[in-house]
Amino acid sequence: MARKEDLIVGLDIGTTKICAVVAEPTANGVDVIGIGTHASRGLRKGVVVDIDATVDSIKHAVEEAELMADCEISSVYAGIAGGHIEGFNSHGIVAVKDREVTENDVRRVIDAAKAVAIPMDREVIHVIPQEYIIDDQDGIREPLGMSGVRLEAKIHIVTAAVTSAQNIVKCANKAGLNVVDIVLEPLASAEAVLADDERDLGVCLIDIGGGTTDIAVFADGAIKHTCVLGLGGYHVTNDIAVGLRTPFEEAERIKKRFGAASARLLGSDDVITVPSVGGRRPREVSRKILCEIIEPRIDEILTLSRQELVKAGLEDKIPSGLALTGGCAALAGIGELAEEIFEAPVRIGQPWRVGGLQDVVKSPMYATGVGLVLYGQAQATGRGVSRFRIRDESIFRRVRQRMRDWFYGEFE
Repeated sequence: MARKEDLIVGLDIGTTKICAVVAEPTANGVDVIGIGTHASRGLRKGVVVDIDATVDSIKHAVEEAELMADCEISSVYAGIAGGHIEGFNSHGIVAVKDREVTENDVRRVIDAAKAVAIPMDREVIHVIPQEYIIDDQDGIREPLGMSGVRLEAKIHIVTAAVTSAQNIVKCANKAGLNVVDIVLEPLASAEAVLADDERDLGVCLIDIGGGTTDIAVFADGAIKHTCVLGLGGYHVTNDIAVGLRTPFEEAERIKKRFGAASARLLGSDDVITVPSVGGRRPREVSRKILCEIIEPRIDEILTLSRQELVKAGLEDKIPSGLALTGGCAALAGIGELAEEIFEAPVRIGQPWRVGGLQDVVKSPMYATGVGLVLYGQAQATGRGVSRFRIRDESIFRRVRQRMRDWFYGEFE
């Protein structure tokens, strides 16, 4: 296999599937040249609970992507999610030294804004500038070179449990991969499915994955709020397995093939064959019954997502409406149900900023994987630094130092 040094690989380590997306940088962006997916066997609600099973799933997904792309994968951008994720806004102020804003001034104001108390068991994974203010002039996105005497910065900070971030890195390393960076999954998905005009006007991205539902709200071109709910497609499948008394794998197949988010959308009362457990004979069940099992759980996920927006005071800050993505967004009728609950326009978000195998990845389930690739490309070219992140040192060095400090502190 050929080894191409300039390839960018996104590794979506999800609760129900591991997805590896391989892309090649081009003059116009990136071309997807390989995709690998494998059932995830070691995560629960986005958090690693079985390292060996997770490593095995990662290896299978990466091998499939390597075979399709005819290359050897050594480095990846990994996604992170889970109920341990927390995001909050912060604010910092500094004096401009030479009456003209320099890179050093920007660095100092970001340091001032992120100087907040964070527990020892948590780690900052993203520091994202929202806007800068120079002498009471707000709405500035790029302050370099501007004149002023006082510089303020509003930023969004995302933190994660140290151990969860460490376990993701450990799993990738055991699979023979070097993790270039860890990226919050809803931010990666936003890179793949949101347009710039949506970010400017105000939009809410809801990524309904296997074990979690990730929410990211953008307005004025910047991130305003992030959170992760511990519900997802796994819970829908589990409801089907229990309600129809069928094996979990069969419930997943039935959900993908016959499922719909609302029973009212069914044109006719079709009958489906449902395998039974314990060697019993298969049964025939109305498709409407299946959808009546699915609808309450999808309704719950969307209602909790709206409650999160209300709690954050952002319900009226999303004129562009919602973009639904993730595996569950492929369910028929979920857009209509979301429009009823949110009373806002809703669209299904699919990756669109890539070339190559664009028709293959044009599905909500690949949003995070493609977004990780786009994030990696933006970081490699330097275009993503100002909008997406400012960081001084590697998260992994800081994670190791935190764990070392904790260990020696316990046994001194």
